[in-house]
Amino acid sequence: MKNLPRGFNLYSLILLLFCSPAMASEASLNLTTSAVGLLCIFIFCIAYTVVMLEEKLHLRKSKPVLVAAGLIWILIGAYYVNNDMPGITESAFRHNLLEFAELMLFLLVAMTYINALEERRVFDALRSWMIQKGFNYKNLFWITGFLAFFISPIADNLTTALLMCAVVMKVAEGDKPFINLSCINIVIAANAGGAFSPFGDITTLMVWQAGLVHFNEFLVLFLPSLANYLVPAAIMSFYVEDKQPSAVYEEIELKRGALRILTLFLLTIATAVACHSFLHLPPVLGMMMGLGYLQFFGYFLRMTLPGSLARKKAHAEQIGDNDRLAKLGSVVPFDVFSKVSRAEWDTLLFFYGIVMCVGGLGFLGYLNLMSEMLYGNWSATSANIFLGVISAVIDNIPVMFAVLSMQPDMSHGQWLLITLTAGVGGSLLSIGSAAGVALMGQARGYYTFFGHLKWAPVIALGYAASIMLHLWLNASLF
Repeated sequence: MKNLPRGFNLYSLILLLFCSPAMASEASLNLTTSAVGLLCIFIFCIAYTVVMLEEKLHLRKSKPVLVAAGLIWILIGAYYVNNDMPGITESAFRHNLLEFAELMLFLLVAMTYINALEERRVFDALRSWMIQKGFNYKNLFWITGFLAFFISPIADNLTTALLMCAVVMKVAEGDKPFINLSCINIVIAANAGGAFSPFGDITTLMVWQAGLVHFNEFLVLFLPSLANYLVPAAIMSFYVEDKQPSAVYEEIELKRGALRILTLFLLTIATAVACHSFLHLPPVLGMMMGLGYLQFFGYFLRMTLPGSLARKKAHAEQIGDNDRLAKLGSVVPFDVFSKVSRAEWDTLLFFYGIVMCVGGLGFLGYLNLMSEMLYGNWSATSANIFLGVISAVIDNIPVMFAVLSMQPDMSHGQWLLITLTAGVGGSLLSIGSAAGVALMGQARGYYTFFGHLKWAPVIALGYAASIMLHLWLNASLF
């Protein structure tokens, strides 16, 4: 997986602490060649294999990584206890646990807002509008893709992907081939869109925070990122059936407060960005504050519900609309916590397992070892391209952390290259990015690991095109 979550990335901003020097400084022992280290690698590989076989085994992806994370840290803890250094592992584990706590709270707020918008029928209304406009599958494929590409640099790739997936699931309800292809398209577009903005992905954010690339300099990656999306999208579009959605058009009435909840969601994102950019506070503070916005508004909706129902019933009786009267009789008060309970907990627990597994392997010294081997024996260009591919399997966050901690002697263009490759490389696999992992949970049974994997060669063409375009357009930076 690449990081849940990837404008400002819900997942990216939370895991910014992952690049803290604390992780590197805690690892006083290099266990990469020890029996413990090799056993941990074996456990991680077994767990990841089971995750990849989720579709065949019908086993939730959180289960193997939760067990693997526990086993890895138990082995590390036992080794350090035997060497009379128990405090080091405790500190390292707590550091990783803090990363997950911020991640979970951040994602929980985002998922709660999405569930609230769905309950208020925002996505039903958007689906109805698309059907009314007569958009066929090809139109929908390109519309959702471009929306994902241009919204993700601002709103974050994870939330953008979840929103676009919700729309596709509503419009093409039950059409597995189209939903799978559209989800792949959305994941590629969201990851590509996040690569040319310092707030678009954890990798861009880390490089920007390190002062290696200035804010406006990320824009030179716009065209390479666009190529990364357009090349596979153009090829996949030939396999989209030229037909209309089977869903029948129906007039959708938004539930009370729908647009105001959408406004509060945007305000929540703005609060998180402001907390991080201007006050240098963790962005999760802004997201949790945004959950407070929703709770206050939920209280307002509950308190004003009787008066609103009375007015609507009087109007329905006046015009003799019995159907509307029946609908009003089934209205229930808005409940924030019912939306929290509908969050994708399997995805959140999967992130916990991944964060702790990768944190354990980093503590053992494997990430630094990999970076040292690459930049010591390969050219910077080859190493950066390879790390982009690896980030689809390992996770782009620790990969970028390892590169930044090494501080290899690279040109400005090379730092932009590793930013690009680590940002878009996760599109190669469904488990390679926050967007992909989240969509596997949201579109379970429709968008799967193997459904994404069969398009990997096409996605790789976009990956190669983006790299070549960057090397050509920005040659003066190398």
